[in-house]
Amino acid sequence: MRAVVTVVGKDKTGIISKVSTFLADKSVNILDISQTILEEYFAMIMLVDLTNAKLKLADLAEECRVMGEKIGMSVHVQHEDIFNAMHSV
Repeated sequence: MRAVVTVVGKDKTGIISKVSTFLADKSVNILDISQTILEEYFAMIMLVDLTNAKLKLADLAEECRVMGEKIGMSVHVQHEDIFNAMHSV
């Protein structure tokens, strides 16, 4: 199963490292990643593979939300199908 992880907030050092390390510790494989800086704001989207993940999607989403709060970022995880449905016209 694949999911989409979004990370948004004020730019600071170490965001990619913290998020990718957190996901690796949960056995989540990052398949693709895109990030940008818009003035002082950081935005990142990742496509991840949850095949070997140590947590169910809902639990991973909650743990990512909490981790995001700790690092001052908004971190959301959605099943790929839900993300695609929400962003199709």
